Amino acid sequence: MTVELFLGGARSGKSSYAEQAALSYLAEQGRAARLHYIATAIAFDDEMRKRIAHHQSRRGAEWHNHECPVALAQKVAQLEAHDIVLIDCLTLWINNVIYNDGNTATPTEIRQQVEDLVEVLDACAATILCVSNEVGLGIVPLGEVSRLYVDHAGWMNQAIAKVASRVTFMAAGLPLILKDSQVDSTTSKGTCSER
Repeated sequence: MTVELFLGGARSGKSSYAEQAALSYLAEQGRAARLHYIATAIAFDDEMRKRIAHHQSRRGAEWHNHECPVALAQKVAQLEAHDIVLIDCLTLWINNVIYNDGNTATPTEIRQQVEDLVEVLDACAATILCVSNEVGLGIVPLGEVSRLYVDHAGWMNQAIAKVASRVTFMAAGLPLILKDSQVDSTTSKGTCSER
């Protein structure tokens, strides 16, 4: 089991970096491995459809694409040991959980969805690469619902980082390794590293 988490702001390079990491795993694992892309975005408007098309255009025919805006834990539970899976992105997923069908979920419902996902990630035999936005580096947002989103996105990132074997923070297309349990912690924490 491998779980990696790629964090960063908008246009930080996290998705393309995670895609390259997935392709590296595919090269290492060989012909038996299967490459999957789980997309959580919902195309609400033309601008979002263009963003989705841009992401899809970067990927080749070796990717098996899945749309999963809400039932992510259930999807991850179906994965097998030879699967290499990129989930993009967790903050869109938590947005979908919070605002599912136009109804705002309660904090208890949100926490339960995150706990279910973390439990399944921790138990899954597949190689899973998760992309998520770091949304807590700016000012505290106005409005209760916006703060609900920022708080739960941050708590979700923390929970997944705990079970991840590697956590990479992306800024300006450059990776900063925050956690790497496969490398001595005295040399890996807080160092900038290319994968």
